[in-house]
Amino acid sequence: MNQKILPASSNMKDFEQFLKSPYEIGVFLEMHVAQLKHVNAMAEAAGKKMLYHMDMIHGIKADDYSTEFICQEYKPYGLISTKSNVILKAKQKGVIAVQRIFLLDSHALEKSYKLLEKTRPDFIEVLPGGMPKLIAEVNERVKIPLFAGGFIRSAEDAENALAAGAVAVTTSKRELWDRFS
Repeated sequence: MNQKILPASSNMKDFEQFLKSPYEIGVFLEMHVAQLKHVNAMAEAAGKKMLYHMDMIHGIKADDYSTEFICQEYKPYGLISTKSNVILKAKQKGVIAVQRIFLLDSHALEKSYKLLEKTRPDFIEVLPGGMPKLIAEVNERVKIPLFAGGFIRSAEDAENALAAGAVAVTTSKRELWDRFS
């Protein structure tokens, strides 16, 4: 991953800014399934690679069938999900699989470690990303490249996450997109 920032869009205005940016890979967080065709065509036309958050595409269920449909119909660069079946199906279809985990407490973290052993995603997205000590711990334990996301509010937060071992930071803060481009 050569990109330190993964611009995350949750609306068309942000997505259009991403399309104008120098970044090659972006994340689309939340959309209606009816927007997917248009968003995908715009990304392709701009030479951008998209990671779609399967759990946040409204109008479809994040299951094996929908994952297979999205992979076949839109050929995304990758999919992000909290669901193991989505990760496994994305990998089967040759799409980058990003397992999203939440750093809620020790119990949730241990459950996430077991899940990661099962799914072996290409990347992990750790939320909240503003916890460098835990990012370092997860990075050391699982040996899977990780993204840090959520509560990255400043350049210092992004730099701390990267210094702790994140290969990239997912953020919707456009001022950080500009700062790291």
